Amino acid sequence: MHSSSRRRLTAVALSTVIAVTGAACSSGSGSADAKGADSGTYTVWDPYPQFAKGSAWVKLLDECGAKAGVTIKRTGFDTSDLANKALLAAQQDNSADLLIVDNPVVSTLAEAGVLTSTEDNKLDTSKVDPNLLAAGQSDGKTYGTPIGANTLALYYNKKVLEEAGVDIASVKDWKSLTAALAKVKAAGKKGITFSAIGTEEGSFQFLPWFWGAGAKLTELDSAQAASALSLWKDWLKRGYAPNSVINNTQTTSWQEFAGGDYAFAENGTWQLANAKKAGFDYGVLPVPGADGGSAAAPTGGEFVTIPTQGDTGRYATSQKLATCLTSTQNLYDTDTTLSYVAPTGEVQDKQVAANAELKPWVEAVKAAKGRTSDDLGTKYPKISEQLWKAVQSALSGAKSPEEALSSAQAAVK
Repeated sequence: MHSSSRRRLTAVALSTVIAVTGAACSSGSGSADAKGADSGTYTVWDPYPQFAKGSAWVKLLDECGAKAGVTIKRTGFDTSDLANKALLAAQQDNSADLLIVDNPVVSTLAEAGVLTSTEDNKLDTSKVDPNLLAAGQSDGKTYGTPIGANTLALYYNKKVLEEAGVDIASVKDWKSLTAALAKVKAAGKKGITFSAIGTEEGSFQFLPWFWGAGAKLTELDSAQAASALSLWKDWLKRGYAPNSVINNTQTTSWQEFAGGDYAFAENGTWQLANAKKAGFDYGVLPVPGADGGSAAAPTGGEFVTIPTQGDTGRYATSQKLATCLTSTQNLYDTDTTLSYVAPTGEVQDKQVAANAELKPWVEAVKAAKGRTSDDLGTKYPKISEQLWKAVQSALSGAKSPEEALSSAQAAVK
């Protein structure tokens, strides 16, 4: 990496990375030097420490390495740890050959000069759904390709709705959803649970309602934004949602739903395995927009990227590795393992054919949007922080939704 690029890797970049990770990702820890022992060894850093040697994921990495004629040296990190180590390694011109990183971090690493663009590395992204690819774009360039996506939707408890006399087919917009919650409460059950905690998780969960109202992240104080926050506040006021949402993480709100008394829970693709263990019949509904249709929910999931190297001769092999990992069959196998929806229509069709339960998730992903899309890039973390603060302020009763969002917009400016 050129020294001018290394100088751009500042504390600002580090703090940005810390702020945007953790809403829809894996966890764990690890450590490694980036460069392999020789030119025949290529290093891969990923955020999947849960997959040890012998797992399907590690076998796939080794297979792709063998196909490219090289040995893979792989390390799995905690998501935020990985991003910070990637920045530090780039400062020392010691980047991994392949970096698999949480999608909102891509623009931060790209703007810091850590990543090569697909224009430079010749990675083919033509089959990827444009709305998913947008999360890895900055200043008109694309950095890497998604390995898969997860997003948010509404899980619902069929028995609770049946006992309340709610036909799920009637829930098509905010008005009909609120009417369903009223019926559920009248029947003595609990309405909806979600995470509104004062972290990125809170923003992540609020965004489908924010975008579903037609609001934009560049105008936090719009009437549309206020209508979304008013919806949540009204649900708390009427007892349709519990006050615990203010402190709920996505894990604790799921635990509330898994208790069996709630009609709805906003949560992610990653809870599918837990849903099967919950012991009751459930369904999944894309988050409805204010006036109907599927709201855009934020995308989680990772991008396969090729970091900038001092030795540019390594790029050709890195591109072969990235292409192998994101080939049709390998995407299908990997995304099945990760409980992700694939980033291409071809593989999504295969997933639904194999498991019809994935259909609403594919629909949700097709309507989804990257948090750093609209060329927000490194501006997103600051906007998000003010957004979750506004949600906290309004739901706690400290300010009205309009006042809270007005303060948020002023702070962003």
